[in-house]
Amino acid sequence: MPELRKERLDRGVKVRSDSIYALSSMKEILYLLGPGLVLILLLLVLPLVVSPYWQRVMAITGVYALLSISFGFLANYVGLVSLGGAFYVGVGGYLSGLLNAAGVPLILSIPIATLLGAVICTLLLLPCLPLRGVYFAIISFIYPLFAGRLIAATGYFGGTDGIPGLDRFPSIWVALYMAIFILLIVLYGLSRMVNYEDVGLVFRGVKDNELAIKASALNLTWYKVQAVFISSAMGTFAGAYLAHLYGWVGMSLFAIDFSILPVAATVVGGSGTLYGPLLGALILVPASESMRAFGTLRIVFYAVLLVFFVVFWTEGILDFLKRKYEQFEHWVRI
Repeated sequence: MPELRKERLDRGVKVRSDSIYALSSMKEILYLLGPGLVLILLLLVLPLVVSPYWQRVMAITGVYALLSISFGFLANYVGLVSLGGAFYVGVGGYLSGLLNAAGVPLILSIPIATLLGAVICTLLLLPCLPLRGVYFAIISFIYPLFAGRLIAATGYFGGTDGIPGLDRFPSIWVALYMAIFILLIVLYGLSRMVNYEDVGLVFRGVKDNELAIKASALNLTWYKVQAVFISSAMGTFAGAYLAHLYGWVGMSLFAIDFSILPVAATVVGGSGTLYGPLLGALILVPASESMRAFGTLRIVFYAVLLVFFVVFWTEGILDFLKRKYEQFEHWVRI
């Protein structure tokens, strides 16, 4: 009986589409653009066919998707594992809330809070940038805990009551499609940056070999600052967006869920691409909402799911689908 082993080969359309040949064939063009077009159509059409309740869930899913992409970008392309998602959300939400309460309309308070909040978060994390791995993760995780306790103890920014009466979006449609539009812009911009721009190569170098970056006379800290600013800007926008989705800001914006769920979404969706964390968020948030009746037992669901993916399916859903899309398997005789 001959011994066999499984072999993977790239599909012919995959090989051809890697070259200029793709421009001369509609099949190769559709192969390259198909997954992206399906994602865009899904995001644009799905709000039209679901109930108002699930439209609101989709808006919340957009927030977690941004946080998941932010975590995945910083961890997988720069090598910094940040658990500060809750801190970004809280800073962005409170800044936008304070500006709006002072009379600044939400159309201005959201972008101002996004940029100013990203600057504040970056400056606060600046002393921690020499740290890597679990050390940077622990420090970033402490920031939202510290901020929440500080507000509760001092009573600043409304204390435990928060800041109510903020301007809200004119309708759920405006809120929902704003989140979708920002999500698509972020995905396109990050994809271009990490795959086609020189700064993307430097970011990968920061993750893989810091000594090589220093030997190339590049300022390592400056590139880490850029990456943290980009990542935190996504989180501060999410916080400012939530402030006007609810019409209120409070200590719940520093909830640990905003730090933990992006990690789970990245593990489930797959860390090989920017789209993996997005897919993970699109699965986990609606699934968690559908189990709201089970209360805190939802935590058990997260725990079992994470154990399964970490132990048995380490590549994640999207990386698995990507491999099936690009390759086929067959048995060969040894």
